Amino acid sequence: MSIRTGEQYIQGLKSRQPEVWLGGERVTDLVNHPVFKQPIKEMARLFDMQHDPKYQADIIHICEETGKRVNNGFLIPRNAEDLEARRRLFEVWAEATYGLMGRTPDFLNVVVTSMATNDWFFRQYGERYGDNIINYYRYIRDNDLFLTHAIVNPQNDRSKASHEQEVEYAHLGVCKETEDGLIVRGAKMLATLAPITDEVIIYSYPSFKPGDEKFAISFALPIDAPGLRIYCREETQSGTRSTWDHPLASRFEEMDALLVFDDVFVPWERVFINQNVEAGNLLYPKTGINLQPSHQSAVRGLCKLSFVTDVACSLADSIGVDGYLNVQNLLSELIQAVETIRALVRTAEREYSITDQGEALPNIVPLETIRGLLPKMYPRAIEVLQTIGAGGLLMSPTGADFARPEISDDMNKYYAGRSGVSSEKRVRLFKLAWDLCGEAFGQRLVQYERYYSGDPVRKMGMFYNVHKRNNLSYPLVERVLEESLLLSEEHQEQTKQLHS
Repeated sequence: MSIRTGEQYIQGLKSRQPEVWLGGERVTDLVNHPVFKQPIKEMARLFDMQHDPKYQADIIHICEETGKRVNNGFLIPRNAEDLEARRRLFEVWAEATYGLMGRTPDFLNVVVTSMATNDWFFRQYGERYGDNIINYYRYIRDNDLFLTHAIVNPQNDRSKASHEQEVEYAHLGVCKETEDGLIVRGAKMLATLAPITDEVIIYSYPSFKPGDEKFAISFALPIDAPGLRIYCREETQSGTRSTWDHPLASRFEEMDALLVFDDVFVPWERVFINQNVEAGNLLYPKTGINLQPSHQSAVRGLCKLSFVTDVACSLADSIGVDGYLNVQNLLSELIQAVETIRALVRTAEREYSITDQGEALPNIVPLETIRGLLPKMYPRAIEVLQTIGAGGLLMSPTGADFARPEISDDMNKYYAGRSGVSSEKRVRLFKLAWDLCGEAFGQRLVQYERYYSGDPVRKMGMFYNVHKRNNLSYPLVERVLEESLLLSEEHQEQTKQLHS
């Protein structure tokens, strides 16, 4: 098949019947459900862009293995040009969604590509696991499938390991091994966009302890696998709100879900890690599945931060407050944050390395620096937006008000912005800002960014520990201490000579 169209993606959704629960009701028609209808259209638009000559040069390439056109997320990077080609895909798709959807298909395309490139890792624990990951990569590449993933355990008792939980299968694990495959039971989160994807891939952060063997697994399944239930969080928008009043929330609801596996069968050909604590803990550091998608998330985060900055600048201009020095300082802070992330992305690409498998890896230090900065920068950008908008964010009328002739004079008179900015333009700008900084939709985006890469405190601690391992000494510090000691000795000798 190679690259799909948006219509083919939608037809794929119609052909399946996953068990999706939202608000206590089972959703049986995802494509026409008010909460999912528009996000599905937004995803379909990304697939259609693969067929648009305007974007094709930036987001697809000819596969060397099949000779067919495939998405750049499936490109195995071998050099700087390949990393740039993937970045162009990340940019084009992120800009299409204003960076507001963190789990567009390119994210997990890159993850599985990195896994398959490092099939040697899986083969250490059984040849078939290496074959499985390569075959799965080819399958999703050649059928242009859209994946979700679930890699975090439910927040039960975080002070205990998986095997120590009060309920034996509170976390996802193997309850039976058969001749044909595994039977798995338990739950995983946070499966973003799960209801409107084709497949789910399961793996975990490296946190397994002795005794967690049956929980140390990795596999992939169709999202409608029998026994798999998808429990959605409460929606942040009803799907019936007007795009005039809610230009973002009405379009980009990115549903998150808890996945519950009720004795779900996983055939052997879909298993990548089987009850192996060592393999589960080494998956991240040995395969690059943390590093390569960090490139995508950095570009997507850059687009999102840049968009909020543009909204803040537009808002300030619309009411003429960007002439005040304090507002200029706030906006400059955001602009410099954007340029900092942009420079780090380019540095990561430029300072790439080549692995033993010939895979080009962007520099981990700039990417991990972005992961440390964005959880602070994005909430700060939202705070600045709230500060500039002030009480005006609470006072916007609706599109229906502007449509009533008998009150149109008041609308035009009392909601206008600075000279040259109509009341409608000003109100729509403030509504755009409110979607980002006031609505439940926008608050979910803030929380998502704070914890996108995991616990930010732990991540910063890990970053320092890696830095310390790579810097057993600090040459400049040692040099200045040595120089000062030599100078001190020379000074003492000179003093002795003066007094002799």
